Amino acid sequence: MTVTSSRSAAPSRHRTGGRRAAPPDRGHGRRRGDKRGPRGSRARRIRVGLAIALSLLVLLGAGAGWLYLKLTGDISTFDAGGLSDDRPEDTAGENVLVIGSDARTDGNAALGGGDKSDIGRSDTAFLLHVYADHQHALAVSIPRDTLVTIPPCKLPDGTWSAEQRNTMFNAAFSMGQTDKGNPACTQNTVEKLTGLRVDHTVVVDFKGFASLTDVVGGVDVCLPNDIYQKDLSPGRATRGDLLFTKGEQKVSGQKALDYVRIRHGIGDGSDIGRIKRQQAFVASLLKQIKEKGLSPTNLLPLAEAATKSLTVDPGLGSADKLISFAMSLKDVDLHNTKFVTVPWRYEGARVAIVEPDASALWTALKEDRTIDGQNAGGRKKATTTPTPAPTPVSGAGIDVAVYNGTTVSGLAAKGAAKLTSAGFTVTGTATAGSQAHTTTVIQYGPGLEKSAQTVATAFPGARLEQIQGTALNVVLGADYAATADTDTGTGTGTGTAASPTAVPTQVAADARSADDNPCSNLSYG
Repeated sequence: MTVTSSRSAAPSRHRTGGRRAAPPDRGHGRRRGDKRGPRGSRARRIRVGLAIALSLLVLLGAGAGWLYLKLTGDISTFDAGGLSDDRPEDTAGENVLVIGSDARTDGNAALGGGDKSDIGRSDTAFLLHVYADHQHALAVSIPRDTLVTIPPCKLPDGTWSAEQRNTMFNAAFSMGQTDKGNPACTQNTVEKLTGLRVDHTVVVDFKGFASLTDVVGGVDVCLPNDIYQKDLSPGRATRGDLLFTKGEQKVSGQKALDYVRIRHGIGDGSDIGRIKRQQAFVASLLKQIKEKGLSPTNLLPLAEAATKSLTVDPGLGSADKLISFAMSLKDVDLHNTKFVTVPWRYEGARVAIVEPDASALWTALKEDRTIDGQNAGGRKKATTTPTPAPTPVSGAGIDVAVYNGTTVSGLAAKGAAKLTSAGFTVTGTATAGSQAHTTTVIQYGPGLEKSAQTVATAFPGARLEQIQGTALNVVLGADYAATADTDTGTGTGTGTAASPTAVPTQVAADARSADDNPCSNLSYG
């Protein structure tokens, strides 16, 4: 009997008869139903491409986030609690106070020399007014030696200082004697001086300044003569090496810092002359940045360089706020970006503010008027209240004596008539001890500064001078003699002064545009 195995009953895969054997699987284990035609391959490539793109986006996002955090982490802010509670109202345009600090901490001593443990001082400062149309801007330099009133300021121990009158402007930054300075005190002082609300304050130290010039590839500057080491460091016994040759050149880093710090060896060696060169430098820097384009791509390297050495108010204390503010300036035209110095005159070794010219300048900025008196955008906040007419000067209750400081006959009587018509009480007229006065001087004793300022509004360009005793005198100079015959005598203070909505003529005439030749108007004296 033949026994048949159950295994032999199953059809053999290898037999040659009947159903044809299936070919070997070339897909090496491919699952049934898996399509590997052209369409399937394309779908697979798309999925892989999307995965790669998503991965790149995640990486880029992480990188941008890292850069954002890095930039924000580099920005230092000062305590807004040090700002005054009595601040001017928000008006037209936007005002940014820029302070150049000569602090020697955090590696700045290597660039600027000096003691790295010394207190911070403000070597330069200007108030930048960005008009509401974002097409015009005006930077007003305030000399460091300007005599001002420093209002109460917060000190490191939390107490507040007393008001200080007739004090140098740069002393505000040094209030509290800290190595980082006191930006809030400087902002308080500028607001009191100008009557303008400062929207933002930025402090730039040596490192930040040098880094900025490196990032933009250098800045075009000009020297009216050769400059040597002794010009930068007057204490040197010898002239030293040649630092700069006369004429136009490009500088960056340490050379750029040396350029803006030089005061001696050019013009009269004054800080006023240095301010003119600093204005020319900033104008050239802005031109360089504008030519590269104010795009986020170009701003990031600038931001990275600047934020490492910036101290700002909390309103600019993050990378997005800082870059957003910078981007808001992209439409400001170079020709419409002007640089001026607050109306000034020498007061001995110091600098005094000239009134009413300075007040006319601040009024123009409050009303968002350009230096030629044009409206540049209106107010920030909608208002139906019309701009009030200038208030006539009232001399009620103020006693003043009038002296003729020139050889022009009858000048004291004309000055007295002008004051009397404005309500002042003229206690007498006489000839001054010197008749060689070129400028009218208002002399006042202790406690009479406010009255002297009122008198000064009747004599545009007059200089204030504190004297001993209790007298209040007007010593008329050649400047008043030149206008006395055409003076209206109304006592409004507007007879020869600039319109309250226009910058004084002399200030406008001395303005620099950001697109001016770097070799023009480089020094005073």
